[in-house]
Amino acid sequence: MEIKRYICAFVAAVSVITLPGCALFRVATDPSTSRPTNDNCSANSISVEIPSTDTPIMSIPEELLPAEERTVVSFVGAGDNIVYYGNVRDAASCATANGRKYNFAPIYDSVKNTVQGADIAFINQETLMCGDGYAFSYYPRFNGPQDMGYDLADVGFDVVNIANNHMLDKGASGLDATIDFWRSVEGVTLIGGYKNEEEFAEPHILEVKGIRIAFLSYTFFTNSLTLPSSSPLVVPYPDEETVITQISRAHELADYLIVSVHWDQENIFTPNQAQKSFARLLSDHGVDVILGHHPHVIQPIEYLERPDGGKTLCVYSLGNFVAEMPRDYNMLGGLISFDIVKQGNKIATENVVFLPTVYYFDTSFYKNHVYFLSDFTDDLAASHGLSYYGRSISVSGIKDYLTDTIAKEFLPEIYH
Repeated sequence: MEIKRYICAFVAAVSVITLPGCALFRVATDPSTSRPTNDNCSANSISVEIPSTDTPIMSIPEELLPAEERTVVSFVGAGDNIVYYGNVRDAASCATANGRKYNFAPIYDSVKNTVQGADIAFINQETLMCGDGYAFSYYPRFNGPQDMGYDLADVGFDVVNIANNHMLDKGASGLDATIDFWRSVEGVTLIGGYKNEEEFAEPHILEVKGIRIAFLSYTFFTNSLTLPSSSPLVVPYPDEETVITQISRAHELADYLIVSVHWDQENIFTPNQAQKSFARLLSDHGVDVILGHHPHVIQPIEYLERPDGGKTLCVYSLGNFVAEMPRDYNMLGGLISFDIVKQGNKIATENVVFLPTVYYFDTSFYKNHVYFLSDFTDDLAASHGLSYYGRSISVSGIKDYLTDTIAKEFLPEIYH
């Protein structure tokens, strides 16, 4: 309607042009064409240029132009999910559903709505889930119940990474069985586990709301364990040539690229040079987001400037999500939340927020639960199972770890 009013006003202004003693006016056209005249009014006639078809009659204000369609895909990502004996015993004591022997779902009740509310939810599953024929085992070589995998899917995690230092804890056969399990879970996209080189060469792609999002995954190490030379399975170690080739392939197939990386030293709050160098390699070749894990503590989040003028969101470590480890800083992790926004031919990462979590278990290693830090109380801290190790945890101490590590721009306002 606004555009129509502009045009009507122009036409009306032209239509009412009259001069004294002359009801007609002369219109100047191309000299080669005839033009209307009125000899009696020649002295008072005017000329009005008619614009060519290449010249707009008027310019339309930018705010009245149609807006480009804006598409938003929401994402959350969690760090290390590790199954210990206490987790399994606790899950066996809970009422089960769907005929399962173990019920891990209560662990995630407090974060479930956030996970399910995201269009895509990622988790690093640190523990193998080999199934029948494999005994459960814990540190230093892990294998846990497949029931946890079903519960993670029910909670809302739909991208599961298994490229980490424990992926060969049960040899090639255990890795193969775990890959088969995750591929059987409806609604889950597995990354980091590959049956052969052909699978490894192609990025996993999810298409959500018309946006194609590619995932690549790498691990720096597998605790000195290796695959036998006869195995066709692939552990995704990140040699530079392969990484560059795979990033290029992902750019051919997708609009947006997320890379999961299991890297470097445990219990260190700052990224080391190996992490920074690899992050720079990824950023220089156009990766949109880096999701780091393995240190078992949180590490900084930052933007890395790219040669193409864009920015790479780099989360050096998401910390632990579920892990019955012995120190207070091992209890702090979080969900990285952001939006993938496409408008016209541009795509960007927006609304980045780190939602801190605290892992809880009591002095008998029951009541395992992931709390948002905002819901973690002094009473919970006082009853925390870290006292089993002769250690303690406090709300104020956890907040200090958080604010000393994560920049304010990525934190909810309550932590500013």
